[in-house]
This record gives sequence, structure tokens and C-alpha cells, in this order.
Amino acid sequence: MRSTRAFFVRFVILSGFIFIMILAPSKLTAQEYAIGADLSFLKSAEDRGFAFKENNEVKSGLKIFSDHGYNWIRLRLFHSPTDLPNNLDYTIALAKSARNIGLKFLLDYHYSDTWADPGKQFIPRAWNGMSHKQLVKAVFDYSKETIIAFRKAGVMPDMVQIGNEVINGMLWPDGKIPENWNNFTELVQAGINGVNAGCDTLNRPKIMIHIDQGGNKDRTKYFFDKFNSYGIEYDYIGQSYYPWWHGSLLDLRENMIFTAETYKKPIILVEVAYCASPTEYRKKPAPYAESPEGQKEFLDEVNKIVLNTPNNLGIGIFWWEPATYGGRSTRDFFDENGNVLPVITVFDKYTRH
Repeated sequence: MRSTRAFFVRFVILSGFIFIMILAPSKLTAQEYAIGADLSFLKSAEDRGFAFKENNEVKSGLKIFSDHGYNWIRLRLFHSPTDLPNNLDYTIALAKSARNIGLKFLLDYHYSDTWADPGKQFIPRAWNGMSHKQLVKAVFDYSKETIIAFRKAGVMPDMVQIGNEVINGMLWPDGKIPENWNNFTELVQAGINGVNAGCDTLNRPKIMIHIDQGGNKDRTKYFFDKFNSYGIEYDYIGQSYYPWWHGSLLDLRENMIFTAETYKKPIILVEVAYCASPTEYRKKPAPYAESPEGQKEFLDEVNKIVLNTPNNLGIGIFWWEPATYGGRSTRDFFDENGNVLPVITVFDKYTRH
């Protein structure tokens, strides 16, 4: 009798544990942590003869990142750019190079011929004068056709952003918010539908909605409360975080906690940067020195905040444009001679074994 009772007790405990595990919210422990960079200018720099180096040794720019744990590339796509290289053919070529060394690929649709961000969302010239209904069709057709082109080239994106930093909408004035929330969400849905129509069901890219409010809980809440009310299905929340625009590291931490606990979606900081020489903090105190070492310390600390997001919902971080031509940007990972800066080593301790 005693052994039977003991068996029954163990059975109940084990059954309860299995039941709890089934009902418990799944965590992302098995999901790859995204260590990425927006390298949209890298091919352009190398095409013009600029040599990226590590310890004065010339190497492929992509290889330098891959050697230090980077596993994703983010590439923007402009509709018909005139002054910038990021058209469809250029983006496919760079995506092929990245895929060839094992990098995953996040495609960033700007739905513009040039930069789209919170202060500007210009309609492509080819779509000027269109009605809202025509714009919705244009977004669908363009998204579908370009995804088909990536698929046929063997570089189907693993993830797609529908718009870039869309806190104020996109395709202005038609999709500008807060004036035109209905139009904006119809344009976003058209983009998602186009992506889905252009791929096979086994390789559907994950969908990201990207805003630029990494350290602003109130603006994040305003946007996603309203956006989610439209019932649009998406997979990831993307944020930009530049401390001189978006708040302190504590602000970032607060917003990451809030976003994870409120919306229960995985979050990626798809744009993060800090300067390696005095730029943004000439007239006010900086959280870190604007120096190569300060740049490294900043990325390390931001990464720790992402890693400590509740429920493992902070799943990645991307640096914005670390490989431009000749270190023209102080946010680069490379100096004017092409040598990579100390910041490249931040993820070594996480990825090497």
C-alpha cells in the first residue's frame, strides 16, 4: 500500500509539472540572439577601393564582422535612388555576399527613394500623385515584386521591416500620423501582404514594425497601443536607440521592461550607435567618452540591457552603419585608414569558445 501511495504521489507531481510546462509561456532561450549591423554602405566603400583592415591586415569587411560574432546583416532598400547606391540590384548583391559567409538578412523597406525617418517619409517619385487606393496597390505590388527578386536570387530575407522608423507614419502625406492612422495601417498591411504573396509558405520572412523610441516609454506606448488596435499581425518590435536623441540608459532599460511585459513580443534594437570622437556631446556631459574606448563601453552596456529584458524578449542588437567610406562618420567601427576600432570585440566574450 505504501509503495502504491508513493507511486501515486510521484505520478501526480510529475503530471502537474508537465501540465505547468505546457501552459507556461514559451521563452526564447532556444532562439538565436541577433548580433547585427546595418552594412548598407559597405559594398559601396569596397567598390570604390576602400580597404577594411584588422591590425593593418586587409580583410573583407563582412569577414571582419563575422569573425567577431556578428550573425546578421541589415540592408535598407530604396525604391529608385539617384544619389545613394541602395537599389534592388545593389542590395541583392550585398545580401548574396553576406549569405555566402552565413549571415542572416534583415531587409529594411524605406518605401522611398531616399532616407525615411521620423522627420521625412517622402513618397517615391514613381508614386507621386497617386490616390490612397493606388498607393496601397503600389506598396503591395512593389513588396511582392522585390521579395520575388530576392527569392529568385537565393537570398530570401529572414526578416523584413515594413517601413523605417515609422513613429510618424510613412508615405507622407497619405500615411502620416496622427492625422491618417487608417491610411497608415492600410499601407503597412499592404506591405505585409505583398511580402507574403512574394514568398513560399515555408520561407516567410518574419515581420518587424520599427519605431525610433528606444528610451521613450510614453511614445512607445502611444504608438503600439494604437497600432495594435488595428489587428495587424507582426512578429517583432524594432527600436532605434541613440542616447543623445532617445534618453539615458535607464530610460532604455525602463522601456525594454515595459515593452516586453506589455506587448509580449520579441524586441530588437535595430539601430544603435555611439561616436568614437567628439560629435554629439561637445556642449553637454556625455554618458561615455566619445572615443574608441567609450564607444566600446557604450555598446557593451546597451547589450547587457537587451540581454536582461524580461522573459528573454530582448533578442538582438544592430549597430547602424559601422562601415562607411573612409571613416567619414564618427559612428564607424573603422578609422580613416580602414583599421577596425576596439568596439568590434564587444561580442567576442559571448560567441567564442
